Amino acid sequence: MEYSSLTAISSVDGRYFKRTEALRPFFSEYGLIRYRVLVEVRWFQALAGQAAMPEFPALDAGASAFLEQLLEAFDTEQAWRVKTIDGRVNHDVKAVEYYLQERFQEHPELKPLSAFLHFGCTSEDINNLAYALLIRDARDTVLLPLHARIDAALTELAHTNAEVPMMSRTHGQTASPTTLGKEMANFVARLRRQSDALAAFKPLGKFNGAVGNFNAHIVANSELDWPTIAQAFVESLGLEFNPYTTQIEPHDWMAEWFHAICRHQTILLDLCRDIWAYISLGYFGQKFDEGEVGSSTMPHKVNPITFENAEGNIGTACALFAHLASKLAISRWQRDLSDSTALRTTGTAFGHAVIACHSLLKGLGQLEAHPERLAADLGDAWEVLAEPIQTVMRRYGLDNPYEQLKALTRGKTISRDMLHDFIRTLEIPEAARDALLALTPADYTGNAADMARRIGG
Repeated sequence: MEYSSLTAISSVDGRYFKRTEALRPFFSEYGLIRYRVLVEVRWFQALAGQAAMPEFPALDAGASAFLEQLLEAFDTEQAWRVKTIDGRVNHDVKAVEYYLQERFQEHPELKPLSAFLHFGCTSEDINNLAYALLIRDARDTVLLPLHARIDAALTELAHTNAEVPMMSRTHGQTASPTTLGKEMANFVARLRRQSDALAAFKPLGKFNGAVGNFNAHIVANSELDWPTIAQAFVESLGLEFNPYTTQIEPHDWMAEWFHAICRHQTILLDLCRDIWAYISLGYFGQKFDEGEVGSSTMPHKVNPITFENAEGNIGTACALFAHLASKLAISRWQRDLSDSTALRTTGTAFGHAVIACHSLLKGLGQLEAHPERLAADLGDAWEVLAEPIQTVMRRYGLDNPYEQLKALTRGKTISRDMLHDFIRTLEIPEAARDALLALTPADYTGNAADMARRIGG
């Protein structure tokens, strides 16, 4: 069967391929090979010209230009050449080394230096840096920009609806009013905290040989300060050097990152479910295209499918990220290979997170607040003013204010007139009584509007 988005096994590369295509330069097989080639070439360049290793002189301008062009022009055709070699030697990292040796034959200065490719390295020296770079770049290029777009969409909703009163529903029951904008601002603040944490994390990298002790390096040349060279190399790639490892970098930083992504996604899940419920209550309506179908049998329906789609993908993403976070930090003795296959699912986890973000963004863009529906809900909920009335009674020292309001309102349908009759019996200053008589559920929103407006764009 011919491969296409229609015949793909995974929805990430199938139904949702347009939403995930930005991840392909990083998490595809081509992407992983490209980053491995980058690490091998940069290590080769870092070794050149070390004073204590005269066998490997500094590279001239021509050789340096050739290497930069090799990296710049690395495309899927070149990656297929690596895969062909891999098919012969059955080792994906060694295949990269052999590919580069082939390419070095094209340049007279580099040809005799090909033995310094992969010098002192174990495969994991290359792999851990390649994964660190591609995960970092996917975060910075794809995931964080999506977070920023969600932030902007929610901030706009917060500002636009800052003063739209809304019934709160603690425990699913009527509660002190808020505003629609303030509830959106709450999510902005929560999401920013997690996005900022994710953006601040720096990936770690190791480059210290087969079991983390520079064994082969020191035997080959004990005059070189290999730990310092390795640290400078890892840091030159924009990574933080981890000096204490086995054959593998222990992946603890990945666990931290993946948990941070899960926290952000979980807040998005909370948002999806809240908005789904607000749509059900009629607080929000949804714009729709005339050609769309909501239900195959009920023509009237405009279903909140974008939020439901986001919810499903968030669950899948978090399940994968949680597994990776717990699995990758465990390796038998100095290494086992179980992390290798698990790491290849990282792109799938990112894919579902990205699909969720796109679905949510589409849904947010279709929302229309219905202030009249919100007002109608509040207009029938005079019982929510029991809280301010009993609080004012407390201020002026009246007996058992909470108990009096409990007896008046709990489990009952309360009208404006019933509350006003009660307020007129209170022995409190006239100004305080008049203020309570003027209060309506829609007015009783505290500083919600101000808080919504203050959330920065």
